[in-house]
Amino acid sequence: MTEVLDGGSGATTPDAAGGHHVDVVITGLGATTPLGGDVASTWAGLVAGRSGVGPLTDEWARDMPARIVARLAVEPTEVLSRVEARRLDRCQQVAVVAAREAWADAGLARPGRPEGDDNPGTHIDPERIAVVIGTGIGGALTMLGQDDLLEASGVRKVSPLTVPMLMPNGPAVAVGLDLTARARVHTPVSACASGAEAIGLALDLLRAGRADVIVAGGAEACIHPLPIAGFAQMRALSTRNDQPQAASRPFDKARDGFVLGEGAGILVLERADHARARGARVYGVLAGAGVTADGHHITGPEPTGAGAARAITLALADAGLSPTDIGHVNAHATSTQVGDIPEARAITTAVGTHPVVTATKSMTGHLLGAAGAVESIATVLAIRNGIVPPTINLDDPDDELTLDVARVSAREVRLTAAVNNSFGFGGHNVALAFRRG
Repeated sequence: MTEVLDGGSGATTPDAAGGHHVDVVITGLGATTPLGGDVASTWAGLVAGRSGVGPLTDEWARDMPARIVARLAVEPTEVLSRVEARRLDRCQQVAVVAAREAWADAGLARPGRPEGDDNPGTHIDPERIAVVIGTGIGGALTMLGQDDLLEASGVRKVSPLTVPMLMPNGPAVAVGLDLTARARVHTPVSACASGAEAIGLALDLLRAGRADVIVAGGAEACIHPLPIAGFAQMRALSTRNDQPQAASRPFDKARDGFVLGEGAGILVLERADHARARGARVYGVLAGAGVTADGHHITGPEPTGAGAARAITLALADAGLSPTDIGHVNAHATSTQVGDIPEARAITTAVGTHPVVTATKSMTGHLLGAAGAVESIATVLAIRNGIVPPTINLDDPDDELTLDVARVSAREVRLTAAVNNSFGFGGHNVALAFRRG
């Protein structure tokens, strides 16, 4: 059982070996998603059970089996300057938008910019700022678009910014440059677990004293014919084209695949003593992380959910929490036939059937490498506000589903701790444990 302490106190909590480690707290949140251009609108959409899925009306999609997507609610070009936007791939744009919101939300001033009315906040030594932002695919839109340009018009038409815009570390680098982060910049690439793995890595780095403040999360933007065709050929995408908002159906008998989405989620993480010293507001505590691999199949999860269950158990051990402490699980649940029930088995094995479960992809679609980060934000806010968002479209639960899933409407629940699950192609399993601050 953990010592429940004020996340801003600088206190420590027991680790699995009986020792103590430094508490890591969340002091800033930022997001841009299919539900809204910031955290407040995204959270409001989740609580209201609103779908961000719509029809894919582009001309190139006319012959696609799946013609539904979850596009951003607010275009990055409405937030960034024209010069900034044209130098960044779309996945880099969303990362910068979300990171700036999170940084300002944490009460921090962007380094290298004089403090003033337009830039209030605490300045942090750039050598103590790190960035860890994951992505599953990276700058796919740049790569594919520039390849088309090369084939159509020749080498002289290819942008000199092509490589910086397509490289997978681009979102992390763009944010690192924006914040003058000089401690380190990392990019975990573990498919749909990338954003969650980035947060877990940030936890380790803060505990090790490698930085004072870390901007961590995930970014993805790859709504394009090739990724959609590839996922469709795998039969991973929903083809409920005539009912876009009802297409993402986690745990439902009629689920037929996920809906591709885009967006970014960013958390500002600090050691509790550092946050307390500067008087920061604390959303909650990032208490533990568990990472495993299935070693089973390149795209399919291990059917019993054993690897996923082990990740959850490791996260709880790392956090000093027991299964009975967990009142809520934000499930990865993508709405595929092969994925949802193994995860349900994993949750049951690791923490039982008592936690209130939600699958927010029913509203946001699947944000791939950004999913774990956006869903971590939802988990943190669920604990802080005592509200679990609903899983919409769960009309006829799978016969094997024994979990207590919030359906139809949000549920008020007093929460002390919760878990966010993220899984990815390749057998990546990441579980993050959060607790009240």
